Amino acid sequence: MPVTAESLGIDRLSVAERLALIEEIWDSLPEHVEPSDLPDWQRDIIERRRADAEAHPGVGRPWRDVLGEL
Repeated sequence: MPVTAESLGIDRLSVAERLALIEEIWDSLPEHVEPSDLPDWQRDIIERRRADAEAHPGVGRPWRDVLGEL
C-alpha cells in the first residue's frame, strides 16, 4: 500500500501544521546524498544541469545569493 497524505492523516492537518511537518521532514534529510541513493532519472538531470552550467559560466546565480536578498 503506497504512503499517501490521506493514509498518514496529513490531509487533516492545518496549513500551519503541514508547513511545520514539511520543515521537519526537510531538516531530517541528510546534508549529502550519495549518487547511488538517487534514481537514474535524477542523476541524469543533475548531469545535464552541471554540463549546462559549465558550458555557460556566469549565467544564473547561486540560490544562496538570491535567498540572501529575500
